[in-house]
Amino acid sequence: MSTTATVTRAHLENKLALAKRCSREATLAGAKAAAVATVASAVPTLASVRMLPWAKANLNPTGQALIVCTVAGMAYFIAADKAILSLARRHSYESAPDHLKDTSFHGGAAAARPRPPAFFRP
Repeated sequence: MSTTATVTRAHLENKLALAKRCSREATLAGAKAAAVATVASAVPTLASVRMLPWAKANLNPTGQALIVCTVAGMAYFIAADKAILSLARRHSYESAPDHLKDTSFHGGAAAARPRPPAFFRP
């Protein structure tokens, strides 16, 4: 590659390392959420099968496992997706040009406008 190119091998390797770290953090966040959701859904599911006549008659072990696994899977993907989005937002802000990072408004009181969302502000 020539030295005048804007994308260098080091830049691409840095982006790849950053993506790997982000996916690792998202996986860990999803696993933590899934563990918490498993306990939070298993306790009431198993308790209701023991105490409620309807649940005892209609929820066999497969149904109970399906309830717990569905909740754990949903928690995993929701937490991982939130982590990926927040990391992508933070990293896109860090790599943005300086003129886009300046979210302050230099105007009088008559020219006031609503502030941008928090994820655009430093």
